[in-house]
Amino acid sequence: MKSRNILNLTVLILLIAFPVMTQQTDAPRTLTASDYARAEKWMPYNTNPLVFRSGVRPTWQADDRFWYRIPTAEGSEFLLVDAAKGTRAPAFDHAKLAVALSAATGTTYDAHRLPFTDFELSADGQTISFSIQRRRWKCDLVADKCSAEGTPPASGQRGRGGPANDILSPDKKRAAFIRDFNLWVRDVATGKETQLTTDGVKDFGYATDNAGWIHSDRPVLLWSPDSKRIATFQQDQRGVGEMYLVETKVGHPTLQAWKYPLPGDEVVTMIQRVIIEVDGPRVIRLKLPPDQHRSTLCDDLQCRGGEWADVEWTPDGTQLAFVSTSRDHKHEQLRIADAANGTIRDVVEETAATQYESGQGRFNWRYLPATNEVIWYSERDNWGQLYLYDAATGKATNQITTGEGTVTQLLKVDEKNRRLYFLADGREKGRDPYFAHFYRVGFDGKNLALLTPEDANHEISLSPSGGFFFDSYSKPDVPPVAVLRDADGKLINTLEKGDISRLVAAGWKPPVPIVVKARDGVTDLYGLMFKPTNLDQKKKYPIVNHIYPGPQGGSVGSRSFSAARGDTQALSELGFIVVEIDGMGNPMRSKKFHDAYYGNMGDNTLLDQIAAMKQLAEKYPWIDIDRAGIYGHSGGGYATADAMFRYPDFFKVGISESGNHDNREYEDDWGERYQGLLVRDSGGKTNYDDQANQNVAKNLKGHLLLAHGTLDDNVPPYNTLLVVDALIKANKNFDLLMLPNQRHGYGNAGNYMTRRRWDYFVRYLLGAEPPMNYELRPPAAPGP
Repeated sequence: MKSRNILNLTVLILLIAFPVMTQQTDAPRTLTASDYARAEKWMPYNTNPLVFRSGVRPTWQADDRFWYRIPTAEGSEFLLVDAAKGTRAPAFDHAKLAVALSAATGTTYDAHRLPFTDFELSADGQTISFSIQRRRWKCDLVADKCSAEGTPPASGQRGRGGPANDILSPDKKRAAFIRDFNLWVRDVATGKETQLTTDGVKDFGYATDNAGWIHSDRPVLLWSPDSKRIATFQQDQRGVGEMYLVETKVGHPTLQAWKYPLPGDEVVTMIQRVIIEVDGPRVIRLKLPPDQHRSTLCDDLQCRGGEWADVEWTPDGTQLAFVSTSRDHKHEQLRIADAANGTIRDVVEETAATQYESGQGRFNWRYLPATNEVIWYSERDNWGQLYLYDAATGKATNQITTGEGTVTQLLKVDEKNRRLYFLADGREKGRDPYFAHFYRVGFDGKNLALLTPEDANHEISLSPSGGFFFDSYSKPDVPPVAVLRDADGKLINTLEKGDISRLVAAGWKPPVPIVVKARDGVTDLYGLMFKPTNLDQKKKYPIVNHIYPGPQGGSVGSRSFSAARGDTQALSELGFIVVEIDGMGNPMRSKKFHDAYYGNMGDNTLLDQIAAMKQLAEKYPWIDIDRAGIYGHSGGGYATADAMFRYPDFFKVGISESGNHDNREYEDDWGERYQGLLVRDSGGKTNYDDQANQNVAKNLKGHLLLAHGTLDDNVPPYNTLLVVDALIKANKNFDLLMLPNQRHGYGNAGNYMTRRRWDYFVRYLLGAEPPMNYELRPPAAPGP
């Protein structure tokens, strides 16, 4: 009886304990602060300092010499290259300069950590000038003495004494600037100011570019080569709709308001082109109707960090060539203006069925007045090609480049020898079609020569004479080699080889280049895959897609080497496979490839992404395709929410940051270029309805985190609030993070957003609990 009671008691204990044991086994594991610290090890601010002798950016002098700054294990050093001699040497005696500068400033400087990033070296190499903390210094390298040039500039002034928004003339004697909606010039030597225009008023000012997500006081203009004339425009925003943002603070909020035209608006920003004769002054209005606020290259008048696209002076300054772009980017007209009287001559015209673009990162047309010819760019044969035109008749003389592969940037036109030098992608078979190579070809299309033979992505910088060029080539998984070549591509000197030995010693592993098939099962897509450095092939890992759908770019971005690409490797280190895949609809390849979802921006390459992720899961058994996540910023935020709504059974977790969820709520040029002009049918439906995320938000099944900065002046936060409103009406659970007073890039809240992104994927896709309130901490900037 006693034994039976003991047995019964034992059984009862086991029965009670078993559920507890089961519950303990099924409990989610917890990631620790140490796990996050191990991931943070692969953030850019921790990996970049482990790469040396990489990232060369040459600054050419007029005499075909150039200098560059290179990171070293000790700090950095400045090198000077003489292209004609093929030599490379220290630009100056670093130790002596540090001593002289320390004596002059009273601050101790390290020879390997000199506090400037830019300088000017005299032709004889005896003096050097540079800026430190907004003050200009000049050092005698023979006498080893440094002295300040002038008094410290006032707040908002450049180190060289001029306002930050001045634009210097080619002869550096005058600087143009905007004041009270008019254009002025300042004599650099005397400081005397002259008003060039007088009729500029609010919303109808000169040289301003305040439309959509651009609002700046820096003038948009182009000086003539002889510094006597300025090409610019009077920007007409009268009657254009406004955008409003409100600062978060205690007390009455501050309203920010500016002109922000939207697709379908009856009145949008226009420009009236003018030429200004500085000596006089005299304003000459070009004899043509107002132009659209557009360019052939990008979604603004200014491209490539401030360059006014589609405008060129002739060498003698008597003619101005420019391209007028239609509102929908389908029609282009190359025109030549007489600078003296403003008369216009139409030269080349082209119309595209979808949208026209003149290159990637640089407009590729040129007017050649000496021979009355035009180099023109077109994708009419499905590839970005160069054509030669007769400027008198407007007729094509011949096609210059042919075959598969896209010309991306025309870097030099050698009129004397009738040769073109250009970058192109996809011409070399068997290589990543996004790798850029450098070529030369005759005006007649003959004698095409590849000047950079290495299988890699090439970054090129030409010497002023055109007789030499700098070439840095690398791959996403191979560090760069920097070389000097002559105009025929002959190697003159190997300048640098990237040193990643410390990076590798720290445990770094490169991303894996991948090639998969698109949704059609035929077209090759290219991308990168990031794996945990401690990958266990016996385990299963969730897969996360970091997406940017374009259509003006892609998920991968540059094909050059980088020690870290955002937080992709860091996120992977927490237990994920992270992929970046350039789907159909992205540029740099054929016209057909780029136009894959023209007029249907809600496509967002998502079918390509899903097809690619499934193929990777079939190839790599350690990928768990049933746990798929996605995240992205801006256009990537748009695509992320779209993925969660249109394919809710595939994507389980999404993080959508600052998405342009409805392009009717984003600046006019973007949507009207890639979706087309807004058209409304008799029933009130528009061609924009299907691209709007709020219209499909009701389909959400998984976990979605929406994030937006409340002062985002690029993609206004109302884009995300439209989705929020739809989700609430559909009674859907979701998460929302509004970042007060943050712009499009989140500023100092960026690391907080990154940590919240990690937490969200860890909790809902990995099924683990993240550490509480982990803080990402970039190292402090080094002192002088």
